[in-house]
Amino acid sequence: MSKDRVLITGGAGFIGSHLAERLLRDGSEVICLDNFFTGRRDNVSHLLKNPSFEIMRHDIIEPTLLEVDKIYNLACPASPVHYQHNPVKTIKTSVMGALNMLGLAKRVGARILQASTSEIYGDPKLHPQPEEYWGNVNPIGPRACYDEGKRCAETLMFAYHAQNNVDIKVVRIFNTYGPRMLENDGRVVSNFIVQALRGSDITVYGDGSQTRSFCFVDDMIEAFVRMMDSEEGFTGPVNLGNPRESTVTELAEMIVEMTGSRSRLIYKELPQDDPLQRQPDITLAKEKLSWEPTVALEDGLKKTIAYFKETIAH
Repeated sequence: MSKDRVLITGGAGFIGSHLAERLLRDGSEVICLDNFFTGRRDNVSHLLKNPSFEIMRHDIIEPTLLEVDKIYNLACPASPVHYQHNPVKTIKTSVMGALNMLGLAKRVGARILQASTSEIYGDPKLHPQPEEYWGNVNPIGPRACYDEGKRCAETLMFAYHAQNNVDIKVVRIFNTYGPRMLENDGRVVSNFIVQALRGSDITVYGDGSQTRSFCFVDDMIEAFVRMMDSEEGFTGPVNLGNPRESTVTELAEMIVEMTGSRSRLIYKELPQDDPLQRQPDITLAKEKLSWEPTVALEDGLKKTIAYFKETIAH
């Protein structure tokens, strides 16, 4: 049997690098594309000796010609600090990137999985969020470049599926955390851990009562693989995340305790359009993929704290 040739865009990123490891372990050949805006060579350097792995510096807003069986389209900065740095580029990455990858999938007959996001629900009026919910997004706000870019990417996926019969899979990722998150990522888990390890004040935006649901990266990768290998005709979108909800203050206090830090919590104004609630309804993932998260928040945080202890300069 010949090996699957799998393309991962954003393959040197936080989630992409974990996915590359898993697919190599499963016996696939993996091609990683990354422009190294938020991806890092360090994330995949340990894979370079593997003859089934190759890495290319490439920006998916430019077309690429490759022979592959499967495409995981993960490329796009995913934290506000990075996607707001260059909003036009963020939109191009989501929209032109999806167009280019769909063009490739159509040409070579590959199955394509689009990493969409819970951000397509905006600041939700419905809680928890099922896939049928259309969301509450400000199309001209500071987060719109990411929210609307991903919404448009989903639209393109379904248009190519309807018009050109491209084999698509769409997943909506809720907050994911774990080793290899960027130190300056701007998301709460990495922010709080880095601040706690450095003994700095821990910055909580808003009053800390807003909720998030945190899924450990290993659980997320398992869901990706199950979705990619799911029955033909099941396109999604499927919510992937951990339905266990925590307030931001609870998370901060847990990290302070686990790191033995003396950091104090300080509260600052909530950024515009920051969602107050975020919790996935994962009924569909349970039913269609027999998937639900298995890693407890405390266990995942232990591994993430250990990673940052090794990598950050105090």
